[in-house]
This record gives sequence, C-alpha cells and structure tokens, in this order.
Amino acid sequence: MLTDFSRRGFLQAAAGAGLRSGAGAQTAARGDNARRAIVSLVRGEDRRQNIHDALAAIDDQVRPALARKRYVVIKPNNVSTVNPLASTHADALRGILDYLAPRFRGPVVIAESSAGETMQGFENFSYPRVASEHRPQRVSLVDLNAEARYETIPLIDFDLHVVPVRLAARLLDPDAFVICSAILKTHNTVVATLSVKNMVLGAPLHNAPKETPRWNDKRKYHAGVRQTHYNMMLTAQKMGPNWGVTVIDGFEGMEGNGPASGTPVPSRVAIASRDFIAADRVGVECMGINADWMGYLKYCALAGVGEFDLAKIDVRGEKIEVVRRPYRMHQDIERELQWMGPMTDLPPKLG
Repeated sequence: MLTDFSRRGFLQAAAGAGLRSGAGAQTAARGDNARRAIVSLVRGEDRRQNIHDALAAIDDQVRPALARKRYVVIKPNNVSTVNPLASTHADALRGILDYLAPRFRGPVVIAESSAGETMQGFENFSYPRVASEHRPQRVSLVDLNAEARYETIPLIDFDLHVVPVRLAARLLDPDAFVICSAILKTHNTVVATLSVKNMVLGAPLHNAPKETPRWNDKRKYHAGVRQTHYNMMLTAQKMGPNWGVTVIDGFEGMEGNGPASGTPVPSRVAIASRDFIAADRVGVECMGINADWMGYLKYCALAGVGEFDLAKIDVRGEKIEVVRRPYRMHQDIERELQWMGPMTDLPPKLG
C-alpha cells in the first residue's frame, strides 16, 4: 500500500529507479538490430521553429505516408478552452503548417472535440488567425462535436460491464493524415498526458452546443483508476492504424495539477515521431517520470500499438539526459498509482 511509505520517500525512490533503468536501456539500444522506432528531440528558444525542426528531423519517415493521403487533420489539445498553458499554442500549429507547406498540397483541417465549446476555444487561442495566415494551404477549423459523425467502440465501465462510446469519424478517416499536436503535461488520473492521451480522449464526442438532451462520452473513460488505462488502450488500438505523426510541444510544459490547472515548466523542447507510444516514452523521460507508472502506454505497447522499450527507440537530435527536467507530479499521484496494485474487491479465484 502506498500509505505504508512516506509520500516523498516513495516518489523519490520510484522515480530514481525509473531514470536509472531508462538510461541503461538507452545504452543497450546500440546493439539491437531489430526494427526500431525513430523519435526526434529538438531543443531551442523558438516554439514554432522547434515544432518545424522536430518534424523535419523525421521527414524520411513522414513524407512517404503523407503522400498517400488526400488531406491532413491536425488534432490539437484543447482540454481547456480558456487556459492557454493547458492547450495547443497557435505557434505550434504554425510550426506544423510550416513543415507541411512545401511538402503537401491538399487541404488541412484543424479538428477538435473539446471538453467545452470547441469553437470558443479556437477563438480564445487565435486559431482563426492561424488559418487566415495560411490561406494557400486551405486551412479550416472543425468542431468534431458539431460535425457529429462517429464510429462506436466498446469500453468497460467501473463494474467491468461493456459500454459503447462514440469516436469522431474524421479521426478514423483513411483518407486523412492525422497529426497530433500534443503538450508535455502532468495529469490528474493517468500521471502524464502527451500524444496518446490527446488522441484517445479527444476522439470521444459530446453533445453539440445547444443540443438536448445533454450527453458526454468522454465521461465514460473516467470509470476507475484501472479501467481508464484499459479503455485508453482499447481506443488506441482502434485509432492507431490511422495515426500519421505526432509532435509534442514541450516549449512550456505543465507540472503539478495538470492537465488544466498546473504551473509552467520551461523545458524548451519538441518531440516528434510516427510512433506515438515511442514519442510519449521519450516525453516522460524528458519529464523525469518513472515510465513504469504509465499504465496506458505499457498496455498499448503490449497490444502492439507502438514501441515503449527505450532500448528499441532511436532518438535523433538532443540526448534525453541533457534536456531532462523533473516535473512535479499531481497532488493525487499516490491514488493515481493504485492502478499498479491488485484488485481486492472480488475473490482472486472462483470455481
């Protein structure tokens, strides 16, 4: 039980173990000839340039897949429609569009299913101005809740009963090259939120503004500390085949009570990869988080969605240990980590 240890002692010991194992894995990676995940890691003093450069560093990975698609969907992180620190910065979108401009001639859609009113968030964060600045790229803004096209998948609720969830169809469109525009942030349920969390919790829909009765399929993911990780893995399995590339903005990350109420951390990095699991693994290493705490990412790796083993990830650019800056965890971290322990509410064996 976590309560058997002092809070500070437990967290410091666990985090230290995770960093030591991560460093060892990175060293061991040099002798592994298996197919490897490629992740770029860029550091600089210009957010827009960092995002562009992170994508350009893996251009050989991105461009062949991009060429097969009819249009691009950029999925920002707008968990809040009023707090800029919690949401994808306009300059991150500009950096993505800078990368796309000489490489892709199709239209670009910036699409989100915010927990609040999506278009209000777009206005607050100057996304219409971004679209206006890039008219030759035919950039449009879409509220996935108002668009109301979806596919359903089965999740589990707190009682482990099956419940259906509606996912935005545009994020599953085989004609779309989906770009995730994520952020380095701590989280109040699953320790940290990066690429995978942005995609799988941005896909469930809720009622459009003024629609009645009110409903919200995002709430179905918050079904218990273990169930949330498992439901995220199920959603990633469904969405993963259509993921194009992710770019994580760590120019100013969030620590403490993320994903919406934390405080800034000037990490000044950007991370990009076609493998969302690998990108997130590098991200949590940069945040100084014990990778063993990341249940949904470990589940995704076990389900074949992506690579979580640092020994099988090649990092282009900066070295992780050079940019690593430990983030302060959410105040509920001890409760969050209870997903790692056994379930005791039912007998372990029946029959």
